[in-house]
Amino acid sequence: MKKSRIGIILIIFFGIIILSNTLFTVSETEQVIITQFGQPVRSAIRQAGLNAKIPFIQKLHFFEKRIMEWDGESSQIPTNDKKFILVDTFVRWRINNPLLFYQTNRTMSYAYTRLDDIIDGITRDIITQNDLFEIVRSSNRKLEFSSDFAMESLEDIEFAEIKVGREQIANDIYTTSKPVLLEYGIEVIDVKIKRINYIDSVRRQVYDRMISERRKIAERYRSAGQGRAAEIQGKLQRDLKEIESEAYKEAQSIIGNADAQAINIYANAYNRDSDFYGFMRTLEAYQKTFTDKNTLILSTDSDLYKYIKKINAK
Repeated sequence: MKKSRIGIILIIFFGIIILSNTLFTVSETEQVIITQFGQPVRSAIRQAGLNAKIPFIQKLHFFEKRIMEWDGESSQIPTNDKKFILVDTFVRWRINNPLLFYQTNRTMSYAYTRLDDIIDGITRDIITQNDLFEIVRSSNRKLEFSSDFAMESLEDIEFAEIKVGREQIANDIYTTSKPVLLEYGIEVIDVKIKRINYIDSVRRQVYDRMISERRKIAERYRSAGQGRAAEIQGKLQRDLKEIESEAYKEAQSIIGNADAQAINIYANAYNRDSDFYGFMRTLEAYQKTFTDKNTLILSTDSDLYKYIKKINAK
């Protein structure tokens, strides 16, 4: 009785093991290749659900069904005009033929290595056929500036007209690589040039040239500002001289009118009483002439002395 129970338990145990190695599920994001002794035994299973295989003999190989990303390393590539740049390319791809993919790549890591070789090689071939400005620019759109002076500062710069452009170059990489990768069960969805940069040996020279150009433009701003300041200062000096001239003219006119009025007053005073007028003018002369710091010698016949003589006579 005990032996029969043990036998039943062993049968159930081995049955579970066999069943677990027979049945398997495929999710919505996966596709499966079944191999027997290393060789595929049927087409890929791409529908989600429960499936079966021969236990222990057949093996399962799961592959991603969703769109995947490939982001390669930056490659140093010379352009057609002999400028060395670093190009970083970005690709979206998926496995469209799992059986062919397994037969040609076996593993995902090998597939990524193949993508590195093919995409980098095609990118290098296409980049070397184009000039740098074709790779950098996407259109012949004219540059817009925020001020008239900025336009004046760059009006002597001529931009070459592109015939291909960055977008078309990326599309050429896509159209060239797509049929090549289809032979390995890989479908390329999209190719983009993510980044373009100079190599380190050239980048410093480019930065120095950019700094020099910025300084040159800044100097033009500074020169224009100094010219404008000189113009404002000159106008200020002219306005100041005009104001001073008008003020001097008006002051001289006021002084002239005052002198005329004073002469008129003096004349009226003289006409009213000439002796008193003469006396007052003489006293003013005394006040201005006689001080503690000088000595005045006069003749007794001097007109200036006549009022003093009268005082002494009294």
